Amino acid sequence: MRPFTITMLGDVRIIVAAIACIAITGFSIGMSLPLLALVLESRGISTVWIGINVAVGGAGSIAAALLTGPLCRRFSTSLLLILSLVASAVCLFAMYLSPFWLWFPIRFGFVFASTVQFVIAEYWINAAANQDRRGLVLGIYATVLSIGFAGGPVVLSFVGSAGVAPFAIGCFVFIAAIGPIFGAARTAPEAREQPAMSFLSLLWIAPTATLAAFMFGGAEQTGFSFFPVYGLQAGLSETLATLLVSVMVFGNVVFQIPLGLLADRFDRTALLFGISLIGCLGMVLWPAIFATGSPLSLAFLVLFIWGGLTGGFYTVGLAQLGSRFRGSDLASANAMFVLLYSVGSMMATPVAGASMQLFGANGLPLFLAAMFAAYALLALARLIGKRSVPPSA
Repeated sequence: MRPFTITMLGDVRIIVAAIACIAITGFSIGMSLPLLALVLESRGISTVWIGINVAVGGAGSIAAALLTGPLCRRFSTSLLLILSLVASAVCLFAMYLSPFWLWFPIRFGFVFASTVQFVIAEYWINAAANQDRRGLVLGIYATVLSIGFAGGPVVLSFVGSAGVAPFAIGCFVFIAAIGPIFGAARTAPEAREQPAMSFLSLLWIAPTATLAAFMFGGAEQTGFSFFPVYGLQAGLSETLATLLVSVMVFGNVVFQIPLGLLADRFDRTALLFGISLIGCLGMVLWPAIFATGSPLSLAFLVLFIWGGLTGGFYTVGLAQLGSRFRGSDLASANAMFVLLYSVGSMMATPVAGASMQLFGANGLPLFLAAMFAAYALLALARLIGKRSVPPSA
């Protein structure tokens, strides 16, 4: 067996540049999101208006996902990455200087630029990765991105939200992310040709891959928003209830490279089916653990595994897209992937909240189990209906 070398991953220069860029961006976004909420609260803005302002950012993400493909056909992908990083830095600092009413167009621009970064960086990674190592590459990407996101709030906890310092750090980090792009700009993949398929047809052609992003966005945002609430209603202290989110994130970090390796060896649709089935089972077991008075460590273990598998939707789904599409079609597929992540994030949390209102605390795992079960049925139908198609289809 031939020994593993780093060049087996693909075009290493492009892969490293994209991962470094998006990890640095993830750090800055991870710091900026709680920072902006804290600053608005300190200015006396109500939680209702803070929520509306965040929702405007969601609209910016959807707009960027729809427009990044056409922009890539007109401009260089490396130029778009650089411009989007500069725009993120400018928007972030503008929010420090501006009155609240200006935060609405600025927040839209900030999230629009950040989404462009994710779409193009993930397109670079998928286009540059070797076919038989794509899962591993995307597992590394997801792991590094999760660490970057987690590092932002840690730094904010030391710097604090008062004054210009946290905004200056965020802006500096966005600009620093430009550095890795220059090293790969000459050989960066472009997407200048017209896609062979329409944007919406990608959802029909590769539903398990594209809807994996919807699942990840919905599960992740629901967990961030409601696991602490569930913990409090289950009788945990505030510290332990908050720790539930940390356990979920830690599982996400640990699981992505192993899941990426599995995605390189097995049918990815079958792997997504297994992930959703185990994820459903985890949410069925979780309330039973609390109800029976089982050790809290068992509940943490289940959530650790569940959080890791949830992240697998993103890693394995992206790997499946990369094996299926090329060129402009791949760029459009990546944009669809980010779009569905945003839609899942926005749609799942209000439904989860309504479920808890109707059924109490256990409405949360009930909703998540149902969501995972629905996706498992879709993946199973694809497996049964496409036996003669290669695993990447």
